Amino acid sequence: MLSMPEQFNVATYFVDRNIHEGRGDRTAVECGEQQVTYRELLENTNRLCNALRRLGVRREERVSLLLLDCPEFLYCFFGAIKSGAIAVPTNTLLKSAEHEYILNDSRARVMFVSEALLPQVERIPKSKLPYLQHVIVVGESDGSHSFRELTADASPDLAPEPTSKDDVAFWLYSSGSTGPPKGCVHLHHDMVVCSELYARNILRMTESDRCYSVARLFFAYGLGNAGYFPLAFGATSILSPERPTPAGIYANIERYRPTLFFSVPTNYAALLAYRRGTGNDFDLSSIRHAISAGEALPAGLFHRFKERFEIEILDALGSTENLHMVTSNLPGEVRPGSSGKVIPGYEVRIVDEQDQPVPVGEIGNLLIKGDSLCAGYWEQPDKTKAAFQGEWFRTGDRYWQDAEGYLWFAGRSGDLFKVSGSYVSPMEVESVLAAHPAVQESAVVGREDGDGLLRPAAYVVLNSEYAADDALVRQLQEWVGERLGNFKRPRWVEFVEELPKTATGKLQRYKLREREMLGSKS
Repeated sequence: MLSMPEQFNVATYFVDRNIHEGRGDRTAVECGEQQVTYRELLENTNRLCNALRRLGVRREERVSLLLLDCPEFLYCFFGAIKSGAIAVPTNTLLKSAEHEYILNDSRARVMFVSEALLPQVERIPKSKLPYLQHVIVVGESDGSHSFRELTADASPDLAPEPTSKDDVAFWLYSSGSTGPPKGCVHLHHDMVVCSELYARNILRMTESDRCYSVARLFFAYGLGNAGYFPLAFGATSILSPERPTPAGIYANIERYRPTLFFSVPTNYAALLAYRRGTGNDFDLSSIRHAISAGEALPAGLFHRFKERFEIEILDALGSTENLHMVTSNLPGEVRPGSSGKVIPGYEVRIVDEQDQPVPVGEIGNLLIKGDSLCAGYWEQPDKTKAAFQGEWFRTGDRYWQDAEGYLWFAGRSGDLFKVSGSYVSPMEVESVLAAHPAVQESAVVGREDGDGLLRPAAYVVLNSEYAADDALVRQLQEWVGERLGNFKRPRWVEFVEELPKTATGKLQRYKLREREMLGSKS
């Protein structure tokens, strides 16, 4: 456990400390043509905090952030925390009904919203938002508080609220793939733990790094990547409010020359499927490490990316509950297809249905333990008790560990199914399919055959240069059968334009299972 003083406000650690250590003139954030120094970051954070106090925001009250990736996100996030309030970043891809739920669940009195996202809030009748009192718009505003006006005459000087390292600093809402989203309650010390155990000890991050994340700041993964990780080491965060597309991502890499690039498997597949019209391939030579999380990275994607760009992707496992990574592949020690080894400072257990450890090589339920785990779910005691057992968190993932300590994802708890008496891991079949040049991404579920027995069914998104036909179906079936055995060979291959996913890009395999149940049996 890291040593921190009992009185500790984490905003001073990530913002003020850089000034005290002489980095005031270094660039903290680059966003389009805008460059923000660490001194400007401190002054704008303090202005925001003073403005909140002027609005009457009190300690532990929630402040909602519905913001695109921009410097104002960091001002609002750390400004709220510095005031003793609780910052609540919200998924920018949600619909109005989901925003209504989160605003009422958190009881936020103040909301900061990007101008482009304001219509999603305005569609909610004010009568349905009994707690919300102030909506502050970043950008042009009409009839609402303006962020610019609110902070213009606020003082850039501030004494932070004397919080404890174990006080609540912020909430992050889970993706809600199995019901309404749950508010994960994180404490002031959690971000420091993740910065030290992962960013420092695994990525070896320094002040010379430049961090670019496809995962947005509202997401636990992105909040570390481009939010508090670079600030922990006096590095530079590269932000873009634009919707990430392969063309835009490549353009940003070539323009801003990041040294650390963070993305998710779905996006790595999209990047590989995209080519420049003419001339040389995209220049990714500035990147010293590419990182993946959010879902397991198929070995095929790893090999294709390395072959094309000569960059190894470091796949890792994290969660909103744990805030960031708990396992990771190490530079130079990557085992493609695995989630790497346990990061020192964390612990994992793989157990059976009776919570007894399973032997090496056997699939079981993954439990994790670490000092960055959230304190629980806001006002959901039953779900908190089910997921948290003492110091351990039940991830809902199925994993197995090999003799060398590498962890291998086998699916979510409800994803595995038996064929001929043996378990089939959808992830294993998907990983083999991903190695085929025709496949951009895929998802595998169990489908009943004419005898009521489960067999693998594969939904496949093709790369643009391949056409769907019966010959390709047979080729993909044989491709899997030769590598995994015939009982894991997809009985059906269906080509689709896209796979169902959450707003944060995670595959919703349960929707494909529901589709199987509603469809005809064959």
